[in-house]
Amino acid sequence: MSKNREGSSEDVSILSSGVKIEGKLYSEGNVRIDGEIIGNVIVNGNLTLGDGSQVNGEVKAQNITINGVIDGKIVSANKLVLESKATIKADIYAKILVVEEGAQFEGRSSSSSTEE
Repeated sequence: MSKNREGSSEDVSILSSGVKIEGKLYSEGNVRIDGEIIGNVIVNGNLTLGDGSQVNGEVKAQNITINGVIDGKIVSANKLVLESKATIKADIYAKILVVEEGAQFEGRSSSSSTEE
């Protein structure tokens, strides 16, 4: 796929519910996960973790929206949004952190997008 293709920055790869991956997931574009991943997730675009999603491992992306479960570490270069059904057991590194009412967070947070 050509990077110069019109609209390519808006393409989204989707991991549907009921799908489980054991290993590392890497993407140059945007990703939505509704399934389960045991391993690290590295996305150079935006990452959305839907209701019912689960990740056990490190998560890195430009902007991250979470409404599922993460156990590991989260690194967002820009904005991290923990929606109302998010359950997080992780250390968080993000420039901007938004926590909606109902979200559960256990761990440390840093307003730097780089790990210390």
